[in-house]
Amino acid sequence: MKGKTLLEIRADGVAIISINNPPLNLLSADVMLSLKENSEHALLRDDVKAIVITGSNGKFSGGFDVTAFGTKGKLGKLGFWSIEFITDILEAARKPLVAAIDGLALGGGLEIALACHARISTSSAQLGLPELRYGIIPGFGGTQRVPRLVGLHKALEMILMSKLVNGDNAHCLGLVDALSLSGELINTACYWAQDILEHRRPWAVSLHRTDQLEPLAEARMILKHARINAKKQAPNLKHPLVCIDVIEEGLLHGPRAALWKESEALLELRQSDTCRSLVYFFFAQHRTSKVPGITDIGLVPRKVNTVAVVGGGLMGSSIVTALLLSDYAVILKEVNEKALLAGTERVKENLQDHVKRGKLAEAKIDRILSLFKGVLHYESFREVDMAIEAVSENTYIKQRVFAELEGCCPPHCILACSSSLVNLNLVGERTKSKNRIVGTHFFSQAHLMPLLEIVQTEKTSPQVIVDLLAIGKMMRKTPVVVRNYTGFAINWMFFPYSQAALMLVEHGVDLYQIDQAVTAFGMTMGPFRMIDFVGFEVVTEMNVQFSKNFGERCCKSKLISVMQEDDRAGKTTRKGFYMYDSESQFTPNPDIRKFVNKARSISGVSVHYELMKLSDEEIVEMILFPVVNEACCLVQDRIVVKASDVDVASVMGMGFPEYRFVVPIPFFFFFVGGWVWLFYV
Repeated sequence: MKGKTLLEIRADGVAIISINNPPLNLLSADVMLSLKENSEHALLRDDVKAIVITGSNGKFSGGFDVTAFGTKGKLGKLGFWSIEFITDILEAARKPLVAAIDGLALGGGLEIALACHARISTSSAQLGLPELRYGIIPGFGGTQRVPRLVGLHKALEMILMSKLVNGDNAHCLGLVDALSLSGELINTACYWAQDILEHRRPWAVSLHRTDQLEPLAEARMILKHARINAKKQAPNLKHPLVCIDVIEEGLLHGPRAALWKESEALLELRQSDTCRSLVYFFFAQHRTSKVPGITDIGLVPRKVNTVAVVGGGLMGSSIVTALLLSDYAVILKEVNEKALLAGTERVKENLQDHVKRGKLAEAKIDRILSLFKGVLHYESFREVDMAIEAVSENTYIKQRVFAELEGCCPPHCILACSSSLVNLNLVGERTKSKNRIVGTHFFSQAHLMPLLEIVQTEKTSPQVIVDLLAIGKMMRKTPVVVRNYTGFAINWMFFPYSQAALMLVEHGVDLYQIDQAVTAFGMTMGPFRMIDFVGFEVVTEMNVQFSKNFGERCCKSKLISVMQEDDRAGKTTRKGFYMYDSESQFTPNPDIRKFVNKARSISGVSVHYELMKLSDEEIVEMILFPVVNEACCLVQDRIVVKASDVDVASVMGMGFPEYRFVVPIPFFFFFVGGWVWLFYV
């Protein structure tokens, strides 16, 4: 069914035009044509004195349908919608237009509202311009109208950060003119439109306002800092800088000229690889919770009120924190008072860290901690709905814990293992409840990282997976369902990330050049910073497991073991491939060459002088192609449900840049060929 708009003429002479394209009233070519037709019709009718634009079923508009982004087609001729319709028909209308906003008003939906002569919103409405998330910029005049309504500083924050604001904040900013209760919204908007008509309220044209704009010298300084921050935060992305240029165009040459520049920029950016990649990732991320044979058989998630966590170490306390922040009642069990006190303190420190990051109000901490209880015994586990084991990566200890949990928890309780390494079949070997056993691989730190790997064995009940998907959503995690195998998905896929880097170093490539090249490509961390972060002991144990399972695909470097002999263990000891101060600032390790030479002599590896000449681009290829290869193995062996899940996991679990999924064909062939030349020839 095509989207459209509905036109209703009230007895008081106000026309109500409702965007109707459920469920989110997304904009499309059909919706826009219908809006244009109904707007022009209402403007021509003598019995219509004013117009209110709103959305059906309590939602204004979720913006333009994202499927239209990243394509080669045009949405009408250049400037048709932004200038000829929204500016020259709606905003220039001789009858007052008022937007009545409830629910979502995003992207193009908000931009239509901004062209109206007033905006009335509910307090709970969500307003924003999220276009930069998709590699484009606002294209219906948002780059010009938002700065003129809220000032340049706030406008840049909203646009560049894709920041949403609720109705209350929008009113304080000046983005909307008044607030209304949802049930009274349309009537309030109609009265406001009539007041404009009778000159009791101003007839405001957003595009021509200048009262909120900073003086030009100050505006230029703000834009200069915005460019610096954009280049620092996203050095590989073009569209934030294009957006700033378009905003500046309006300040220097007027809004009309800037609208044309905005339309031209949007047309170009919509066809970019960045846009295609980000749109692909958007849809891939929303598909991870759809699991054939599990989520499509009518199962409903069971209610989970209380969760128990066994083990309050770094990971366990982080999991507890994540659960508390999601309003679950949490029981933490430890082996003795000292360990319990330490785990409890870690939870409190994590919550305070959330306060420092601006993600949590200090006043809420007491209420959150009221959901928390620490215990030394299993008596309290009789009423829990899920128990998560978070003890050390020792198979025997985990087997014992799961046997204890089976005896102490109720029959419906989910028994979850937080391991990133141990085979779940071994973990549940001593239990009879194998259908309740599932892996919940949180990433360090669990209360900050957005990914949750849900690991199913051949015997895990579909109901348990459905429950975990709902829990993940409640915890604001992106869940990826994977099958039980060494390393699951992320650790399996990325084990060559560090191993390829270690191999290159032993063959003569500069260690810090590798990290610099890979982070310049867009990875959150280079392989050696990642090893430091995870810790040498964990990486060593993982390499042992991978060597057992993947044999010839593994590189057996001696570098980490050589450094361990010198009491280097990574970030936790402040000494690894980098040196760390008390504020976690890091600098290169001055002794690294000594360790590399010793490892090279033990391995019997000689310097490869051709490799020492590698460019940064070639280094990135050498590091990441083995990762791509393992990702293909994951799909081939059906460890993941679908290939796109691998991409989502790589972004959210390992910091792969989400704008890099579209690779030009010539680059891909060189990418493959370069690795084969070294590794297989």
